Amino acid sequence: MFFKRVSGLVLVVLSIGLLAACSSAPTPAEQKAAPAQEEAAPAPAEEAAPAEEAAAAPAEEAAPAEEEVAKEESQVVEEPVAQNGEAPGAGARHVCAIGGADAFFAVVKNGADLAGSLVTAAGSEYTWIPLPNYDNIGPDMVKLIEQAVAQGCTSLAVPVWDGAAQAPALAAATAAGVKVFMYNSGLPLLEDGTIEAYGYYGTDEWKAGVAAGEYFATHGSKNVRCVNTQPGAVNWQQRCGGLIEGATANGAQADEIIMPAETFGDAAAISAAVQAALAKDPTIDGFATGSAADADAVGEALGVMGATAQQGGWDVSVNIINRIIDGEALFAVDQQGWYQGWLAVSQTWLYDQFAILPADPVILTGPALITADNAEVVLAGVEDGYR
Repeated sequence: MFFKRVSGLVLVVLSIGLLAACSSAPTPAEQKAAPAQEEAAPAPAEEAAPAEEAAAAPAEEAAPAEEEVAKEESQVVEEPVAQNGEAPGAGARHVCAIGGADAFFAVVKNGADLAGSLVTAAGSEYTWIPLPNYDNIGPDMVKLIEQAVAQGCTSLAVPVWDGAAQAPALAAATAAGVKVFMYNSGLPLLEDGTIEAYGYYGTDEWKAGVAAGEYFATHGSKNVRCVNTQPGAVNWQQRCGGLIEGATANGAQADEIIMPAETFGDAAAISAAVQAALAKDPTIDGFATGSAADADAVGEALGVMGATAQQGGWDVSVNIINRIIDGEALFAVDQQGWYQGWLAVSQTWLYDQFAILPADPVILTGPALITADNAEVVLAGVEDGYR
């Protein structure tokens, strides 16, 4: 501001200006509050600095006229301060999901791919990494985890079927900076600390097994077998173990028919094993299967043997739902695979991109029992690939 010794009129004008400036000064209460507000605001992220510098450049190139400086200074509004760490949305991410190799995971992939389309629409990358089969599940999963790290995945959603094999590979992925989430299988390994992950999205397989065993026992079956074509897999161990507990707690007998992993989905091998079990013990009156494909094979075996054993098990298909409606099957355990895929990819990306997490790291998608009471309600969703 320039001062000149001028007439009394000018001095009056200056006096009025000074009075106005004094009236706009902060009160003592405001001065006291200001430091607290400044301390509460987090420091700008280092990544945000280039944007701030770029924003400052135009101001230097087009400086306001001197007579506007005082006016603009009185109207300054502070910009929001970025949180510590990388600013949300700063930089593309590569979200990856490893999935299985059967009809159930085709539905899981439907949900994952829809979430993935939102990831790519937001400018990041999404990749589905399929397991070729379940014959050599531990070593194959390790290879896929290592592949995810090598191809630059910044976050990974993964089922844990073989904890002993997968835990070291996932620990190495975490050490490499990959954010790991679990889905579909492996909840007990997260709970006991064997594997560290930001969350788990899937069913509680032990509770599902108990519910299945109870349903068999309370609906007429007294001697139940759990057909296990994935021995050693975390989720299948819990399914059959829980079923045995649920059945025996309600007065029935229960046991497993343990088969080699390469027989998963092998209708001929499963049918032969069920027929052999019935020939050895005709009192068996209930069979549980761990997948929709295995259920079809058991149904075939019961027809060949002319057996009246009740059938139930995990996962759904149009055939299974129609058999429940027709009274040929007792129930199906639904873990809502589409929802698992959707949650796995969407939540993994939300954390990777924006550090958003639900309050509870475990979101359960099951178990739920589909019976004659509700089978028709869910049929449309099964037909359309959502269940």
